[in-house]
Amino acid sequence: MIIASQLRPGTVLKIGQDIFKVLESTYHLGQGKMPGSAHTRARHVLNGTLKEFRFRLGERLEDTQLQRQDMEFLYSGADTATFMSPDSFEQVSIPLEAIGTATKFLQAEMKVPVEFFEGRPVSIVFPPIVEAKISTTAHPVHQQQDNKQASLENGLEIMVPQFIKPGETVRVEVATERYVDRVRADTNKRF
Repeated sequence: MIIASQLRPGTVLKIGQDIFKVLESTYHLGQGKMPGSAHTRARHVLNGTLKEFRFRLGERLEDTQLQRQDMEFLYSGADTATFMSPDSFEQVSIPLEAIGTATKFLQAEMKVPVEFFEGRPVSIVFPPIVEAKISTTAHPVHQQQDNKQASLENGLEIMVPQFIKPGETVRVEVATERYVDRVRADTNKRF
């Protein structure tokens, strides 16, 4: 059991027969006779739908754990992504809607933790920020202008600052698909 005021992103809740993974949680303190509350946004782990909940701060909730196993991404089809265990070579498929925006950043042979609930694969744990290479963009302009459009190697279009050149590697936030910063080559290498 967990108290609603202790909910954090990544917490897995069992509500009735459904399993939800908390994405974000905010807390509102009560005033006067109004009790405080926890507002939570969560994703259903089996079908990927988003739902919002409101709990009293002292309310007890049933939490559970998902088992994790490191697996290798093989390929994605029209509606599923397939992963393989490097030890047993067992393959499992996960619906793309359960994975979310991370599907655009999956690459062949990438190792990611796959989460299981009661032996059934339900989602993956993807880093919040990934590195990607710029395939095409306009050449740098040395003026104080807004961002410009760029294409990543995976085909995703993002906005980047004017100084970014084709072939450079950038960091991108997976959830929002936004540019974070440029990956710089280490210029102080010692031989």
